Formats: sequence, C-alpha cells, structure tokens
Amino acid sequence: MKIQAIIINRLAKLTGAIIKGFSYIFHFIFPTFRFTIPEKKSPLFKSNKKQTIPKIIWQTNFTNKATLPVYVNYLFNRLMGYDYEYRYVSTEARDDFMKKHASPKIYKAFSQLTNGAAQADLWRIFVLNYYGGLYLDIDAHAVWFLSKLIKSDDKEVILLNKEHYTNYFIASSPSNPILEKTIEIIIDNIENKRVDGGVYALTGPLVLNEAIGEKKVNYRYYKYTCIQGSFTNEHFQYLDRPKSKWTHAKNEELIKES
Repeated sequence: MKIQAIIINRLAKLTGAIIKGFSYIFHFIFPTFRFTIPEKKSPLFKSNKKQTIPKIIWQTNFTNKATLPVYVNYLFNRLMGYDYEYRYVSTEARDDFMKKHASPKIYKAFSQLTNGAAQADLWRIFVLNYYGGLYLDIDAHAVWFLSKLIKSDDKEVILLNKEHYTNYFIASSPSNPILEKTIEIIIDNIENKRVDGGVYALTGPLVLNEAIGEKKVNYRYYKYTCIQGSFTNEHFQYLDRPKSKWTHAKNEELIKES
C-alpha cells in the first residue's frame, strides 16, 4: 500500500502543478467564476465494509464557492473516499452546530474566537467526537483510498508529519478520550487567553499533541496518507479574501472579550 500511496502522492503533485498553472489563466479570464462544493453528497459507490469510524468526510471553509484548484481538490477526495458520505459545513453552519450540540461553556469559548481557522480547529475536534468520521482541511487530500487507509477496527487515525502529530487530517469514532482532552485544553486556552503562540498553539496541532502526550495512538505517516497543497495554494484558497489565512492573524485579536 505504501508504494501505491507514494505513486499517487507524486502524481497528485505533478497534476496539481499543472492545474494551478492553468488556473492562473482560467481565473484571469473568468475572475468571478466559482464552482460550488455541495453541502452533502451520498457515497459514489456503496460498500458493505463496516468500520468503527463512520464513513463521513467532513470539510469546512469560509465559503463553498470554490476556485478551480479547490474544487479539483474536492473531487479528488470524493474519488479517494468513493464509499464515504461527504459533508461540507460553512462558517454559519459551524456556529449553528456548536450552539445546538455543545455545552454552554464550550459554545461560549467557541464564540469568543475571531479567526475562522481557530473556530474550525475547535469545531473539527467537536464534530468528530460527537458524530465521528474523517476531517480534512479544504486544501488536503488523501493519497490512497480511505477504505484502505482506515481499518475496520480503527478507533482513530492520527496524522504524523515530520515534526509531530497534526490536525489537517483526523479520523475518529465518537466519544474519543483524546479528542475530549483536546477540547478541554482548547477551552482552557481560550478562557485564559493563551494567544502568544498564535492559532497553532491556541487551538491547532500543538493542542492535539499536548492532549496525546505519551499516550499510544493509532497513527499514520502523512506521505502515505494525506498531504496538503498539491492542487491548490493560499492564493486560490483565499482569492476572495486575500491575506485572511490564519498565518496573517494578529495574536492579540484572536479572542473577543467575554
């Protein structure tokens, strides 16, 4: 499987480079044209294979009106997750979901976050712990079929990059103690306004790593599982909102006053 995944990895990067190059021309000619990512889609093919982690792909972004590269990335994940249901959740729908399902304490903390990526960090952990499934960042894609990457008895699949565990790909069954601990730490960070490390430390991957600590988790290396940026980049992801990526956020403005 690793060999096949590496081949897909390399082919995706090569194809993605071509698509990105073409997309600069496409969106220069059609500057306002956007593709629509659907809010919900059934599996392309139904499978009888059962697994502990629900077969749902979750994604979120500030809009589902996507540029060509982002839409191609979505289509690629649909192919890799051919037997998975797909669910896209908008900024507004994230808020509605958290208001309906989260405790008042968690929702209050969520509402204090001013950055969309930080909100998405907390929402992804919460929705996976609540419903289960697989979360992917909008610019991330699997490099092999999800039904092959995730085993039937897996309770979670955490992604390991060159430095630590990361959160742009997380698969989990509901009520996962690691995710519950991650939520606790995020809420504590928000309540105590620990913003010095930016989004990355406030709600992002560093929190997941802190929650895992020395615990043994089921993990996969990113090169054989899921990578980012093959088909798209910051320019195309934020074409309608330049400089709005989380890396441009000011630490002192990440949390509203309660």
